[in-house]
Amino acid sequence: MRKRNLDVDVDDLHRAMLFAAPEATIPATREGRGFSRRLFCKLLGGGIVVLITTKPAKLFAQRRGYPEDLNAYLRIDENGAVTLFSGKIEMGQGIHTSLAQMAAEELGVSLDAVTMVMGDTDQCPWDQGTWGSQSTRMFGPAVRAAAAEARTVLMNLAAKKLEVGRDKLVVENGVVSVVGDGARKVTYGELAKGKQITRLVDEKAALKSLKEFKVIGRPTKRMDGHDKVTGRAKYAGDVRRPGMLYARILRPPAHGATRKSLDTSKAKGMSGVTVVEKDDLVAVLHADPQAAGQALALIKAEWDQPAAAFDTESVGDYFLKNGGDGEVRASHGDVTSVTANVVHSTFRTGYLAHAPMEPHTAIAEFKDGKMTVWAGTQSPFGARSRIAQTLSMDEKNVRVITPFVGGGFGGKSAANQAVEAAQLAQITGKPVMVNWTRGEEFFFDTFGPAAVVKIASAADDHGKITSWDYHVYAAGDRSAEMFYDVPNVSLKTYIGRGGPRVHPFATGPWRAPGAGTNVFARESQIDIMAAEAKIDPLEFRLRNASNVRLRRVLKAAADAFGWKAGAGPSGQGRAIAACEDAGAYCALAAEVAVDRATGAITVKRVVAAQDMGIVINPDGAKMQMEGCITMGLGYVLSEELNFKGGAIADNNFDTYELPRFAAVPRIETLLVSNDDLSPQGGGEPAIVPMGAVIANAVFDATGVRMFRLPMTPARVKAAMKT
Repeated sequence: MRKRNLDVDVDDLHRAMLFAAPEATIPATREGRGFSRRLFCKLLGGGIVVLITTKPAKLFAQRRGYPEDLNAYLRIDENGAVTLFSGKIEMGQGIHTSLAQMAAEELGVSLDAVTMVMGDTDQCPWDQGTWGSQSTRMFGPAVRAAAAEARTVLMNLAAKKLEVGRDKLVVENGVVSVVGDGARKVTYGELAKGKQITRLVDEKAALKSLKEFKVIGRPTKRMDGHDKVTGRAKYAGDVRRPGMLYARILRPPAHGATRKSLDTSKAKGMSGVTVVEKDDLVAVLHADPQAAGQALALIKAEWDQPAAAFDTESVGDYFLKNGGDGEVRASHGDVTSVTANVVHSTFRTGYLAHAPMEPHTAIAEFKDGKMTVWAGTQSPFGARSRIAQTLSMDEKNVRVITPFVGGGFGGKSAANQAVEAAQLAQITGKPVMVNWTRGEEFFFDTFGPAAVVKIASAADDHGKITSWDYHVYAAGDRSAEMFYDVPNVSLKTYIGRGGPRVHPFATGPWRAPGAGTNVFARESQIDIMAAEAKIDPLEFRLRNASNVRLRRVLKAAADAFGWKAGAGPSGQGRAIAACEDAGAYCALAAEVAVDRATGAITVKRVVAAQDMGIVINPDGAKMQMEGCITMGLGYVLSEELNFKGGAIADNNFDTYELPRFAAVPRIETLLVSNDDLSPQGGGEPAIVPMGAVIANAVFDATGVRMFRLPMTPARVKAAMKT
């Protein structure tokens, strides 16, 4: 929620307001958020609501698009139960638990007392979206600040009620008591009961220190875990509305295709079928989803398709020819001044599908002038804006509710299915579900971009890197920064003469967007230089690294792995690689075996060491690291989208191969302590070095260097032959 037009200067007044049922309505700002206090409290019911408004912290002021006023909402009911409202969503990453931990810590309540409401645009503060490992490190401080303010207000109320100074009070599990006289106590619930209170905080609310933590930093079971393993958790596809219709939508055979003709007469002849034709939207709707699918099959359409400029195999050459002049992203020293021991390499990665278990799904209901949409999306507020714009509605009349999301990985940011469902609900006047088929999921995914990286680098006779000339085509520069000590560096990105349209279909974030490509290239090139210099790859990295955090994770991973030094290829099938992503440092050490007859790679063991600052939930952090490593097996060994121009060849898991349980190696995770640093991102760093560490391990095992991902058996076998 952005700053409101209040009657006081909220920039200068550090305060917390507690209110039960205020009547004032806050005017909509020019951003169109249109938040109503009356509506908010009606949705919440009774109890105390804590609205925190304070001067923006520098951290948030620097985050483009994030609310500037640190608004967060807490409800404390008459029983002392706390409800925390967040515009973030839970898609398996665990913030449902970690955000609640932060609130519980600062309030002084047990974690069991906290209930989360997430991703509801009518109840939660505005949020840009859930991506980039930003929830804990960016929204978390707002949660802690709000809870600390609330605790300060409640302690002041308790001091008045118990007739003692606030310094004589302690709070535990939501019970405020007098030090040395535990019988004199009052609960948060009692302070809230029947009250309509406004209080100002006279002093700055202090956050708890590390030594005071009782909830933060403790291994904690996931609050959503029981419902998910028992099937009680609800996703968008579980929502049912009275009179709901299921929609199937006519899709083109390829991206960029244009429709020449359309015949819907047979579909219109089916009993119970509603056919919608509006501009480019052609859909059939029925109370039975199978009947809707049958009706769609009766529609006849002819299409013009553009000629394919490139395909799966030629895409890299196309990028190199059409990359344009490039943009300098980093530069110091002079790479052209180094001419000795220069090594040239070209690395390639393919397009990646997100392939979540839950396809894009949304249910829309238009009632009493308001559109309500239940959608599996990473950006509820972004979806609200798109729906309102598409339907020419005021945003205050559009509500998006996001239940649990069955995997997103960056692919559920756009929420096109929510817009489609809302359009059809407005046209038909009935609730409508749009549930993409697996084929639609693959076709309309915003794929992780294919890319090419060219590197020219050099090291002197002492194993010190002297030059680094880095060029990345058709992807960004995330995690491409040179964190080793290099005096001459140039980094350029090339998005093509046609801009982002160099890609024949939509591309977008895929679990640390672009970082896997860049670190695959960088850490492979580092390994190449180490082998050329006949230096152990770990020693080569340490020799060129003064970065303390980088050195710590490298050493931690190597020690836990039981690293045996030796220049590559050593025949051990082991390797190490590192990255910095989302504020965290991560190093992976891995062991592989390669079947020389078939080219198949078996990943036997992966050790991950991660420095992510203060860790909110160690169990959750390790789960994320394990998930990253498991998902990383896919883009490293098998996942690649096959296409020709705008036509997608993969439409299910029979051809797009995800990693199987049998492929999961022994995984060991270490959290490198760094309590001097605020919490950093943990949802993506461990996936980033997977391509590099496995490719380097293949080289160590076979002497064959792999320059392309995924490393399929056929590609490995071909590389060994040459």
